[in-house]
Amino acid sequence: MLSLIRTLLDGAGARAEDGLKDRFAIDLLAQRIRDAEAGLAAAKQTLASLIVRQRAEQAGLDQLQRRHADLESRTLSALAAGNNGLAESGAAAIAELENERKVRRATVQSLGEKTLRMRVSMERAHRRIIDLNQGMISARAIDAERKAQSRLVRSIGHSASLNDAEELLAHITGASDPFEEAGILDEIDGELRHEAIRDRLADAGHGPAAKVRAKDVLKRLKTIN
Repeated sequence: MLSLIRTLLDGAGARAEDGLKDRFAIDLLAQRIRDAEAGLAAAKQTLASLIVRQRAEQAGLDQLQRRHADLESRTLSALAAGNNGLAESGAAAIAELENERKVRRATVQSLGEKTLRMRVSMERAHRRIIDLNQGMISARAIDAERKAQSRLVRSIGHSASLNDAEELLAHITGASDPFEEAGILDEIDGELRHEAIRDRLADAGHGPAAKVRAKDVLKRLKTIN
């Protein structure tokens, strides 16, 4: 029982979390982008420190190379002059410089590799942030459209209200014309009083005309002239 309740609570919590994510998706996205930009800025500082250290190590290595070359030249001169004791001291110093040079070279190489890897990572992150910022423009437009649609739905109600309104409109526009109905009613009343059959018989020449017709007026006017 407790396990079931715990599962239900976990499910309710997950649904609530999903609802909050949907509601504040744009704000969450903007915050994630700001976090990424802050991380990129920190990485730039780290990279700058590495480059400074790499340049300092390279400068030290270059200076060591010059000292090594100078000491080697002087030691060779001592050997040529037969000053073996001094040449041995020079050789010992050269050995120390070469050991130090080996360490410095390894350090410079390691710093160079780290700098290169960090540059590649930063460039990749920079491109992703640009894509995210561009996507944010589309996301804001989509979110604004959805919110406008939601406000529209709330303002006009559900589709049932629209259906009712359309049915009422169809009923109003489809209603018959009262004047036309009155004319039809007169015709029906006339037929019921046998006036229509009388007019048709008169028109066919059976008996006098029930109504004065235009041709009768013209005929009378011609006889006057």
